[in-house]
Amino acid sequence: MKVQGLERVQSELASLTDGQTRSAMAAAINDAAFAYRRALQAEISSVFDRPTPYIRNSVFIRQATADRLEATIMPTYFGGKGVDPQKILAAQELGGRRGDKRSEAALRRVGILPNGYQTTIPGTPLPGSDDGRGNLKGSFITQLISYFQAFGEQGYRANMTAKRKAGLQRGSVKQQGRRYFVSHGRFRGAAKTKHLAMGIWAVVGDTGADVRPVLMFVRAGSYKPRLSTEAAARRADLGNYLSRRMRYRIRQAAGV
Repeated sequence: MKVQGLERVQSELASLTDGQTRSAMAAAINDAAFAYRRALQAEISSVFDRPTPYIRNSVFIRQATADRLEATIMPTYFGGKGVDPQKILAAQELGGRRGDKRSEAALRRVGILPNGYQTTIPGTPLPGSDDGRGNLKGSFITQLISYFQAFGEQGYRANMTAKRKAGLQRGSVKQQGRRYFVSHGRFRGAAKTKHLAMGIWAVVGDTGADVRPVLMFVRAGSYKPRLSTEAAARRADLGNYLSRRMRYRIRQAAGV
């Protein structure tokens, strides 16, 4: 960015030491960085349907210092069980196919999810399975992977035993009993499930008549670009904002 209007504060600049000047410049750069972070979070909230706090809050700032007059603003992965937000957002800005989720890789490894397919939540989620933002809860995904013995060698102890499956099917005071099964529709599989769309289904209750979709299998699609980090920067008018903050921070440092 080109900073404009510094000629207005030449006298204040002359009164500052080099260290004071660099500290003032770093503060102005960080002001602009936080303004851009707010603009980018607003862009994420605008273009996506109910984005999760995990994605909105992943926009991290590596702040400028007097020794390093540069700030970096980018989605950042801090470890844990979530998917790297850069991987999630890259397909939304650049377009193309999104990478597989860990749950998809696990289901594919045991032959449940066919090659070339990914998963999506049904329009009417199974009660208790979703987070209200169009995603399955992490705990529920873990239950599915455990139920279908899809944890790998290192996590095999988390795979559900026959006893735990029987307890799930019996249900409890808080939750109706259920058992899960896979349908591959006309793709392959048992004749009695060919009329069902491809995916994981649940038989709820003890009548066997209440069958509901849980997680559907769909062809891996290609995303069109939706998120524009450059558009967010333009809307924040960062060039002019940085100029204003630079003049303010210099005057502040000079005690004017």
